[in-house]
Parts: sequence; C-alpha cells; structure tokens
Amino acid sequence: MKLEQIGPYLWRIPPDAKPGMRVPGLIVADEALISRIRHEASLDQLANGATLPGIVKAALAMPDIHQGYGLPVGGVVATDAERGVVSPGAIGFDINCGVRLLATSLDAAEVRPRLDDLVNALYASIPTGVGSVSRVALAPRDLSRVLERGAAWAVERGWGDGEDIGRLESEGRIAGADAAAVSAQALDRGRRQLGTLGSGNHFLEIQLVDEVFDESRASELGVRSGQVTVMIHTGSRGLGHQVCTDYLKTTERALRRYGITVPDRQLACAPVDSEEAQGYLGAMRGAANFAFANRQLLTHWAREVFERVLARSPRDLGMRVVYDVAHNIAKEEEYEIDGRRRRLLVHRKGATRAFPGQPVLVPGDMGRYSFLLVGTDIAMRETFGSTCHGAGRVLSRTAAVKAARGRSIADELAAQGIVARATGRDALAEEMPEAYKDVRDVVDVVHNFGISTKVARLRPIGVIKG
Repeated sequence: MKLEQIGPYLWRIPPDAKPGMRVPGLIVADEALISRIRHEASLDQLANGATLPGIVKAALAMPDIHQGYGLPVGGVVATDAERGVVSPGAIGFDINCGVRLLATSLDAAEVRPRLDDLVNALYASIPTGVGSVSRVALAPRDLSRVLERGAAWAVERGWGDGEDIGRLESEGRIAGADAAAVSAQALDRGRRQLGTLGSGNHFLEIQLVDEVFDESRASELGVRSGQVTVMIHTGSRGLGHQVCTDYLKTTERALRRYGITVPDRQLACAPVDSEEAQGYLGAMRGAANFAFANRQLLTHWAREVFERVLARSPRDLGMRVVYDVAHNIAKEEEYEIDGRRRRLLVHRKGATRAFPGQPVLVPGDMGRYSFLLVGTDIAMRETFGSTCHGAGRVLSRTAAVKAARGRSIADELAAQGIVARATGRDALAEEMPEAYKDVRDVVDVVHNFGISTKVARLRPIGVIKG
C-alpha cells in the first residue's frame, strides 16, 4: 500500500492507491507505530473504507489501528447524512462497546488491605464470561424500554442516581432508537445479558491515579494523584452482536438494488435514506442504549460491593461517574467542510469521540496503565472530533495463548501488585499485557498531534475479566 508522510504524526494513502477510492486515507501515527502498521492488512481495509459512497474528506485511522471486520479497528469514516451511506461493518459487532470511569474518595492505603476481598466480591457479584447471565431478567416490554431509554431506564429503577446521567456521553441515550427494528433473535440474546461484563477484552478494574499531567483539568473532573478509581469496559453484549449480524445480511442484499459496489462485502452498506439503513440505524441506536444501561447496572453493583466490603457509606466512598464514552457507533454531527457546515454520519469503529473539553477514556492492558484525556478543537478540524480508544492488539488471542504457555499470567500480575480474577482457562493468557501495544505510545501520539490531551494516568491494582 502506497503511504506518504505529510506531517510528524500524519500519514496519507493517496486516492489513486486503490481503484474506487473517493478520498485519501489518513493515519495518525508516529514513525515507530507506522513501522508496524504499514505491514498490516488494516491499511488495505482503510483504503476500502475510502470507497464508500458519500464519504467526506478522508477515511481516518487512529494510532491503535489493527485489522477488524470491514473497516479496521481504530477507523473513522464520515458520510453525508443525506446523500451518503451507512455501513454496519464500519461500526462493528459490539455496538457501543465503551468505557466508564468512576472516581472515589479513597486512597491506596484504604483499599490495599482489603484488595483481595474487593476483587473476589466484584467477581462474585458481576456476571462475567461467555454466555454469562444477568441477575436481572427482562420482560419484553422492559427490554423495549431499555432500548429506547438507555441508562435513564436503569436509574429510574434505582440502579444509580440522576447525577450519573449528566456525566455520560449523550446522557446515556441516543435518540431515534427503534425497538421494532431489532430482531426477535437479538432481543432474546439481550433479555438475560443486561448487567453482564462479557468476555474478551472487557473488564472491570480497580485503579490508582499514579500521575497527573494537567492539575487544573484533573481537579475539574474530580481526579487527584493517589486516588482509587474504577474503570468498566463492556458493551451491548449478544444483542448488539446480533443487530450487526442481521443488518450485514440486509445491507449485503441491498447492494445490487442500489447499484453500489464495494471492494469487500464486509463493508456492505445502504443509502442513509433507504429502508434498510433506517432500520439499521434504529436498531443500532437501541443497542447503544442497551450498552449504556448495561454499564449503569455494573456501576451500581460495583458501588454496592465497595460499600459492603469496606463498610463505608455511599457518602464516604464518594463513587461518582467521571465520564462514560462510546466506541463502535455512528452519530449524526455537524462539521465545517470546505467553508460550509454539513451534517455527517460519523462512523467510529474502535475510536472515541473527542469533542473540546470532553473527557476521553483510553484503557490499556491489565498489566500497565490506562489514561484520562480531554478532547480538543484540533480534533474537530482534523479527525471529525475523534481520537484513539485503546492500545490496539499486536497478538491474536491464539498467538497470545501460545506465548503464555508454561507461564502463570495471574502470578506475573500478582508480582506487580495486581490481583486478577477471570472466567475461562485462557482468559488471562488471551489478554496478557504483551498482546497489546503499550498504550502510552498511542496516547503520546494523539496528545502530541493535539486531538486529545493527557490529564492523568491510571494504574490497575485489581482486575476482573471474562
């Protein structure tokens, strides 16, 4: 793939690099990261994304880019909201896989003596792993309300409080959800999964703020050095996966009807104003709301565990939401393009919204650290208000398990002062630290490029995984 460097942190795939490209591909990376990226299939996928009808400006990739389904993970594609297309594969299977950060009033010394008990209690209280079943069984009417109301549905039933809602992206609810557009199979998969962590790279971590880069911003967000925080990473579970699966088939069947040709059928799409696209968008928004509600229930149960194990009142614990960000989602937003405002449908696949001043949460691997950043005006001009979403894998799960053979990842983490619990024989091996890029390298690029700036670093001390 032809690749040109056009700035210290920006690389370009010219639009003549592949037949059908309508715009260039742009990759945010430094020389060290691009040396690995340039040999991956993810660049070919990015070029494929640049062929989508109605695409605006460029197909973008963040420094955590790696091969995905259709569009690479770490990809951002904006299409015209009236004359463009929507592509389920450019959003992803785990719709609104996202991250929530909770701050507490606790310091390390208050948690360390009970850390094992905390991790064990969290593991016992929060369903984890493939096929995990929630403590909450939803009737069909309730599930429809979850898809329409998002996190507010959970708060209205006592799982959290009103202050939580104001600290969530889009206040934990995407307007325009259509429960009727969600298949019976997707609804059935979601009925017993609201309030489950899931498997793979999903986690709940107890962390310590071990470095603050911007004291003023940190203070505004209620974050300080030495503070205990909790980070939750999960999404829409089987419901969202099924929504994507269903509409990939629907949009693939629609390609010929609308005279659309794509180089990879994993990028099957339909015109935004078509029946197929409107059905998908309604279902996708419902799945996104399910994910917001899912993280809300996990937040409530994590608070209950901390209260019980540490014998503290909610007021003493001070467990408040810092922010909650979505990945794998498409949102209608306005941007200035060539001197005029245009309404765009921004597909973010493994990418985080980074509007000016908005908190950005970037998890790393379970052996190193995660970061809290804020978005910037530069992101609005350069990347459709987007930034990275994580470290990015460098080893497949199969390769990671092979590399971990003969080792105890739990013991290695314990030697670093990290207590880890996981479901499944290979769960920790699949997510071993070496399976990921060092998230600091990714964060430094977006910070130096200016699309999001560092506020604080968070180091894990307790982890539960599926």
